[in-house]
Parts: sequence; C-alpha cells; structure tokens
Amino acid sequence: MPEDAIRTEGLTRYFGARCVVSDLNLAVPKGVIFGLLGRNGCGKTTTLRMILGLLEPTRGSARILGYSSDRIPAEVRARIGYLTESHPATGWMSLRECGKFQAAFYPTWNEDIFQAVLKHFALEPRRKARDLSRGERAGLCLALTLSPDPELLILDDPALGLDPVARRSLLESMLYVTRREGRTILFSSHVLSDVERVADQIAILDRGVLRATCSLEVFRSRVRRLVLRFGTSPPSLPDIPGLLHCHRTEREVALTIANLTPDIQKSLEALPSVQITTTPLDLEEAFISYVGERGERTFFLQGMKESS
Repeated sequence: MPEDAIRTEGLTRYFGARCVVSDLNLAVPKGVIFGLLGRNGCGKTTTLRMILGLLEPTRGSARILGYSSDRIPAEVRARIGYLTESHPATGWMSLRECGKFQAAFYPTWNEDIFQAVLKHFALEPRRKARDLSRGERAGLCLALTLSPDPELLILDDPALGLDPVARRSLLESMLYVTRREGRTILFSSHVLSDVERVADQIAILDRGVLRATCSLEVFRSRVRRLVLRFGTSPPSLPDIPGLLHCHRTEREVALTIANLTPDIQKSLEALPSVQITTTPLDLEEAFISYVGERGERTFFLQGMKESS
C-alpha cells in the first residue's frame, strides 16, 4: 500500500479547558481531492494548522509526506502549498514583485504557472496587491501557491467570500493540480456544492470529533430520508439505531437515518396504517442532518401565537 499523504493519530488540541479537536484519526491518500467539512468552530482550521506543524497539538501526532509534522525538513515544506481563507498579500508590492519574492524560496518555481493563473483571473502583473478585490487577491494567492508546483496542496476554506466566477476559477485550478500524477489536495469548505463537484473523499468534523470519513458516494448512500404517512396522528416509533433527525407533523413523520438496515425498515413497515416513501438526499442535506441537533424536532415557529 502506498503511504498516505497525511495521517493523524489521536490528534487533540485544547484551548484552555475547551477541546477543539478530539482524538482525530485521519488518513488522506495520495492522489485524491479530500474535503474536510464541518460547521464554523468545529476545528477544521486548527486541524490543518496542526497537520502543517504551525500549531502544537495537546496530544497525538500527525505525519505529512512521510514526516512528523513537528519536524518537517525545509525541502519537504517546499513540496507543500498552503492557502488560507484570509488570502494574505504584501500590499505595497506589484503582482510581478510578489511572484519574484516568492520564487526566491522555491527551487521548483514555475513562472509559466504563475503567469497562467494571473491571466486566468485577468490580473495585470503591474498592479499593486493592495488594489485587488477579494476575488482578485484570492487569484494572486492561488498563483503564488501553485507556482512552486506543490506535491500536496492544503486549502483552508479558499472560496470564502468569493463570487461564483472566482469560485469556478478556483475549482478549475484544483482539478488541474490533481490531474498530474501523485498530486493531493486537502481542503476545507463551507460551500458544499463545490465539495460535491470536486471531492473524491470527505471527512466530517462535528464539535471537534470525526463523525465520518469515506467517499462521497458512500456517504450519500448511507444517509437516507424516510417519510412515514398515517391516516391519523402518528404513533410512537420504535427505537431506531442511527436516527439523525425526526420531524413530526399532524399526519407525517420524516426520519433521517444513517446506515438504514432491513430490520429497521421492517419495524417501520409494521406500524399501523403507514405509507413509507424514500427520498434522496444531496450532500448538503445529508451533511446538515449529520451535524445538526439530533432527536425529534418540530418546526421552530410551530405553536407560537399570532401577534394581535
């Protein structure tokens, strides 16, 4: 088996008494686009920074390209591209000067890639970085990140705040990188439609805990929604292992279930006067069910009195 590009074992980080990442065991194979998903504050950025050796874990370990994250040689760091959500740039430099400055640190710098990405984002090399819009600054930072021709690309919510055109350009660049043999991308994102379009595998963090890691196809297939319709008020339901969400109305119960088994299906079909419909879930619906509040819910405005 080829070595994973990234592997963590028991990776944990506390800030004071608050546990932000808890016992994370994660493997990112080489040659894939890997999406790291989770709500704001779930520990995605902290995880990426520990993997890169920029933040010391409270306990546990991480390896990146075969090296411990706390001892990454300079020549190995040169094989890693890292893009943060803030898209930092040195404002007083022109774009051409930004490229020359960055190139001095990377023996594998590819000026053709730098110029091609600037052109793709319609960026004039003579412009000052401080004069760029957010989307244009993202294009510059992407050019600076891709031009060393990294073997591993780590992107921390790179599409945050970008318009649809800039996001599309970013996705196209990601796909270009992984078309080359042995290239790997690990990225976090809030834009689930983008993840669904480019990711081969995903991991879901929920309050710092790894809840799922698998391919997109497997994740979607394991989360199912059943709508139970009754002629009268719905009865009490049997115990349902894997229940993520239950929404009850006057005549219906909508269930979202992880790893639905034939036994669970039969127990639901045995309910009196029930009609069951299975509806498909896209990635966003399945993700929300996985990380949302679990248990039975009604519409949050139901039962409120109309104001006079």
